Amino acid sequence: CQHRAQARDTERHKHMATPMEEDRLEAAAAPPADVAGGGAEDREKPDAPPMESDSDSDDEGDAGDELRIQALERALLEQPLNYESHVQLIQCLRKSGNIEKLRAAREEMNKYFPLTPKMWQDWAKDEISLSSGRGSFDDIEKLYERGVQEYLNIKLWRDYLDYVEEHDQSVSQCSQSGLSKMRDLYERAITAGGLHVTEGSKLWEAYREYEMAILTINDGNDEEKAKQVQRVRALFHRQLSVPLADIESTLAAYKSWEAEEGNTRDPDSQVDDVPPNVLSAYKKASEMYNARKQYEDELSDAAESEANKLQVFLKYIKFEESFGDPARVQVLYERAVSELPVSSDLWMGYTSYLDRTLKVPAILKSVYHRATRNCTWVSDLWVHYLLSLERIRASEDELRHVFELAIQCSFPSMNEYLNIYLTRVDSLRRGMPTGLDFELIRQTFVDAAEFLSPQLGIEELLLLHAYWAKLECNIGKDIAAARAVWENALKKSGCVLEVWQHYISMEIEMGHTHEARSLYKRCYSKKFAGSGSEAVCHAWIRFEREHGTLDDYDLAIKKVTPRLKELIMFKAQQEAKSDPSSAPKETSYANDSSQKRKPSKMTSKVQPPAKKRKDNPPKKTMSSDDHRSKEQSIDSHLQEAGEVSKGKAEAPVEMKVEGESKGGNTSSNQPKPYFYSDKCTAYMSNIDLKATELHIRGFFSDIGGVVDIRLLRDRSTKKSRGLAYVDFSDKDHLEAAIRKNKQKLLSKKVSIAPSDPSKSKKNREAGTSFKDKLPSGGDHGEKAPVDGTSEKEMPKGETKITGKNTLFAPRALVKPLGWNKKDEKPDVAAEELKSNDEFRNLLLKK
Repeated sequence: CQHRAQARDTERHKHMATPMEEDRLEAAAAPPADVAGGGAEDREKPDAPPMESDSDSDDEGDAGDELRIQALERALLEQPLNYESHVQLIQCLRKSGNIEKLRAAREEMNKYFPLTPKMWQDWAKDEISLSSGRGSFDDIEKLYERGVQEYLNIKLWRDYLDYVEEHDQSVSQCSQSGLSKMRDLYERAITAGGLHVTEGSKLWEAYREYEMAILTINDGNDEEKAKQVQRVRALFHRQLSVPLADIESTLAAYKSWEAEEGNTRDPDSQVDDVPPNVLSAYKKASEMYNARKQYEDELSDAAESEANKLQVFLKYIKFEESFGDPARVQVLYERAVSELPVSSDLWMGYTSYLDRTLKVPAILKSVYHRATRNCTWVSDLWVHYLLSLERIRASEDELRHVFELAIQCSFPSMNEYLNIYLTRVDSLRRGMPTGLDFELIRQTFVDAAEFLSPQLGIEELLLLHAYWAKLECNIGKDIAAARAVWENALKKSGCVLEVWQHYISMEIEMGHTHEARSLYKRCYSKKFAGSGSEAVCHAWIRFEREHGTLDDYDLAIKKVTPRLKELIMFKAQQEAKSDPSSAPKETSYANDSSQKRKPSKMTSKVQPPAKKRKDNPPKKTMSSDDHRSKEQSIDSHLQEAGEVSKGKAEAPVEMKVEGESKGGNTSSNQPKPYFYSDKCTAYMSNIDLKATELHIRGFFSDIGGVVDIRLLRDRSTKKSRGLAYVDFSDKDHLEAAIRKNKQKLLSKKVSIAPSDPSKSKKNREAGTSFKDKLPSGGDHGEKAPVDGTSEKEMPKGETKITGKNTLFAPRALVKPLGWNKKDEKPDVAAEELKSNDEFRNLLLKK
């Protein structure tokens, strides 16, 4: 055994020398100064300066390394969680050979981060190179033990096994205690990594070699030798039942070993003299390996990125879980987290699987501890950690320790801290029957409120305070403390309606109607966001209706009514400020939404006539309502006729508000008429009848600048007439809107032109009437232009009303076919039309 250990030690040191060992080997291999330089005389010769320059450069390099080490140490004092700085400091210290600082740097890093298997190997090698005595062996053994607990790594396990086998005196001397210790260690290694498909066979082979070495020293004792042979055979049988990459070579080795022991006749046969149970297990293991080979091939591809490797691991794990073997799933998870240690998905899946299946306290603690050290920023891992400890009945000290570690981490949002605090409170609440003090819960809430209140949202703060107050009432039995919780919340968020609502709900649930009424009196006059002020007023009335007396109800009505009126007036003022084109709600001038042009300031109840009223009313009269509806219908027809005559690009003529006297003076009690200037207004026609203001606004959404939309509707049916005015904020937006002419809105191409009511304005100022715009015979039989101007003065593009446009004109004014100037005779009906009222009545008759 000692010879085998010495040979392996030599081979191991040949390939795994540390930088410090290499420096020592070079120093030992260098010839003495007198031999290399030819004695003291030669060192004094002039060719000595090159050695001095080399020494100077080495000194400069050492000084630079020392400065770098000091800089890294200062950086780590400021930022102890800087992973890269820890790694660089360890590398610099290994190069300098300062073992004390190096050991302290490694301990400091391991306090915050798990070390990689390579770091543990380097640390152990450095300590072995300086080891001496039994004390050093114990320290190095602890180092290996810590290393194999961090990650699954077959090489690290092999180093650990080899070191104990070589340096433990009880093992080297093959004492009974040494044999037991070594076998236990091998069994632990097999449990940890023996199911590793590609590298697990290395652990099995090392175990077999150790037992075979023990077999060689038992030649004198047949009974012990038989037991040892059975141990070796059992190891072969166990390994042949595991799906490993080189299972065929294992079978061949087993056949060869049996042949050496004289138990087989044909060592080259694959099946002869193999026990049936072993052969059956071997075939099953071969099939299992073949089913997993595709996943192993994908994982062995070095070109795979971490993202792709993660997906392969997840598929592989899902495949293993389908067979229901927890040991194999656990080993696969260990392999995955060893290669992808900061993958939160893997750690979450691993811990959740253990919570569902194994539920072994030691394993759960170990995995959660490593998970939270690798992914400290994942709050869900900490929450699950606390819950898992509670499931396995961990002590209160252990739960408190994990909770304190969790709240010291950095999480992306404050809600994650809140989740951890609430999980801790849940655990304390469930632990109250075991004798825990309620003061622990109260202190946790106090710490949470102090830490989270400045940065949490309203919903989260309500959740925290509501839970706190509830526990103060139900478990603490302290109503004053519960009210203090809400009073403290009101100091910080008194303008939030939900805080008052939760406070009042708590008092109502406890039956404290007087306290709830006092809270309503405190908050009904406060200003809350949105409709919160109205909501609290109505809530108070509802509360008194359900819980109060008649006097209480009357008092609430008395308090709430003026408040509600004040809120309504305030809301009307705000709407008037935000929408100048809308009329104030106090004014009762109800203007129908279907009228052609909405006034921007004030409107009139009655519809405006087309001309001034005559002194004598028409003989035929009708009820005011019928007359008004008829007038509205006629006005709509007149507008349509005017639009047909002028064309789609011209806006309809604006009409004055009714109420003017004969001389044109308005009544003193009637509001003055207001007109749109249409400086930045587009006139749209040929609009799809299904289109609404929202469709039009969406049509111009790409250019923006829309201030108001007035969609013309039929007065009686309220349906769209396919016409609209769109006001824009400036001329640039208007020009952009005109460029959208002939584009489709819904299913029709709309026509868009600038609205120019200046012509109609001139007509109003000149006192012209619609009657003057109808074609009539003059002295020379010429037709009058629409706006009263001469035909030469007609702007280009304007359309005159000719004899063809007679849709709504009285038949007495329409010249029949074949009419001749010479036969022109004045029509009595036309001469009698001297006012709008008579003209309207005549149209009604027609």
